[in-house]
Amino acid sequence: MPPGRHDAAGLPHKRVAAGLLITDPDQRVLLVEPAYKVGWEVPGGCVEADESPYRAAIREVREELGLELTPGRLLVVDWVPATDGRSDGVMVIYDGGTLGTDTEIVVPPAELTGWAWSDTAQTAQRLPPLLARRITQARHARATGSTYYLENGVRLT
Repeated sequence: MPPGRHDAAGLPHKRVAAGLLITDPDQRVLLVEPAYKVGWEVPGGCVEADESPYRAAIREVREELGLELTPGRLLVVDWVPATDGRSDGVMVIYDGGTLGTDTEIVVPPAELTGWAWSDTAQTAQRLPPLLARRITQARHARATGSTYYLENGVRLT
């Protein structure tokens, strides 16, 4: 076993994912449409072994959009209960900043079928309810300079 590691046999396993809240000058949210599943998401994805959530957000945005972005501050941490054969998880959203509408976004066809700027109504329509709640809270946290702790997309602090 590598130095500093411990045998974690028997300990619970949590999913961890990281994403970025990216907006345009009109405050529309950048959403992506994955090729490997139905529905829309924010740019981001699963944190890999030995990878921090912060580094995962950087990697995922590079892979999904061809952009080299430095995440800003942490906006939300959302604990999500287990469902449908999936373990519970911790999802984080960082501030991805504001991009000009002329920013060149390169979508890898194996990963995404497309992307779109989405206003508040479109975001609520495109995203599953849990993710829509998380993004609503992330937008509010950005606007107020706060960081929120959520459970299942509902703000507790």
